[in-house]
Amino acid sequence: MIRLSPETLDRLPADIARSAYDRAAVRTGVVHLGIGAFHRAHQADVFDRALASGDPRWGILGASLRSPGVRDQLEPQGGLYALSVRDGHQDHVRIIGAVTGVRVAPEDPSGLVARLAHPDVKLVTLTVTEKGYRLDPASGALLTDDPDVAADLSDPAHPRTAPAFLAAGLALRRERGLSPLTVISCDNIPHNGTRIRDAVLAFARAHDPATAEWIDRTCAFPQTMVDRIVPATTATDLEAMAARLGVRDEGMVKTEPFLQWVIEDRFAGERPDFEALGVRITASVAPWEDAKLRLLNGAHSALAYLGGLAGIDFVHQAVADPTWARYVTALWDEAETTLSPPAELDVAAYRRDLFARFANASLNHRTRQIAMDGSQKLPQRLVATAAARVEQGRPLPHLALAIAGWMRWQAGQDDAGGRFVVDDPLAATTRRLLDAAGPDPDSRARALLSLTAVFPPALACDPAFHEPVIAAYGRLCHAGARAAVKALVTP
Repeated sequence: MIRLSPETLDRLPADIARSAYDRAAVRTGVVHLGIGAFHRAHQADVFDRALASGDPRWGILGASLRSPGVRDQLEPQGGLYALSVRDGHQDHVRIIGAVTGVRVAPEDPSGLVARLAHPDVKLVTLTVTEKGYRLDPASGALLTDDPDVAADLSDPAHPRTAPAFLAAGLALRRERGLSPLTVISCDNIPHNGTRIRDAVLAFARAHDPATAEWIDRTCAFPQTMVDRIVPATTATDLEAMAARLGVRDEGMVKTEPFLQWVIEDRFAGERPDFEALGVRITASVAPWEDAKLRLLNGAHSALAYLGGLAGIDFVHQAVADPTWARYVTALWDEAETTLSPPAELDVAAYRRDLFARFANASLNHRTRQIAMDGSQKLPQRLVATAAARVEQGRPLPHLALAIAGWMRWQAGQDDAGGRFVVDDPLAATTRRLLDAAGPDPDSRARALLSLTAVFPPALACDPAFHEPVIAAYGRLCHAGARAAVKALVTP
């Protein structure tokens, strides 16, 4: 079947929305590092609407830091792809035209550095996941023993990592006398702006302290919070979209109607009229970030590990079961006591909306997808919440079970005996800890609690934390996730 492209747009059915702006007039004002599905369903949606509003400055050059997959999907389509927004039986499809090109960084690292130093570029956005920052999750220090980090420190002319690309691009901008950039992290990491700033400065200082000082003084790294559920696109999705469009779209993404983007009011220069596009600009992102991480992401991770162990494939299947729904509600009750929400956030309404979003069966959001990279996500999604409960002197039975679910997941075997690959950058480490601990559940739980990249030592040594977590891990080993959840929420 013929592919979606600028030449085939006129073949699309009349109910398919498409960009009402002249793509030939679009300037590339944004470089995005990590052009995966989430970016295409979130930030690219916002920038596409900025272009449609009559502001041509915000086209996007996407960059993949590893795989050519997205480039191979989008380049034959002239950067076009379908955004499928699904809610129940409704599926609104819009063609996104904001992507002006896609680079594969390893194929031409100096070319990507040069694009970061183009005069039209004003913003850099990132979705490289927690592990892409190459920072220790607990300390925030640069992982200097990481092979790619070591290579970037020794050879700055051929970057491999996102922070090193930014350091090199900003150095070239300074050399050329160009304006500084605003770098906007769109990953779910607490203090994400500070983290990417610290990583970039670490690389810059290693090569040129004067450039590091210029970056620190002139560039902006605002804190942000992003929220939109974006499940992985499946082969079935591609076939259904081809039938809907009448042309093949290899780059389509699917999502929910809800979209939230909160950005700290800290910019180095030009930006879109974000407020008119529904983006919240605020003096403090932290309260919004905490609510999202501890309610939405915390519950997602809990359902991913506990539900995955119980053989539940999708989030909507879990919350359709009254037992699991009660567990999510009780988990939120624990987490809510640790929040200091902004006045504009009605937490009760937010929780109702979250539950409705989880129940959206048209998304088919896989628990296995959410379970990826858990060692990078757990500290901010569940461990920080548990630490706050300990500090308050309050019990944490539901949080403890969720954390124990992640521990149990590290064995790579569900409650029915099915084997799976633990997709995590620390999978080899957790496997080694479990093997050394032997079969005793308490020993295995204690071994994983020694992992300082996930559990701060002071917290791991606190009986108010480790005792309920170890007990919950034992229940999961002996009874399985489904029975453990049921026992916890049954009066």
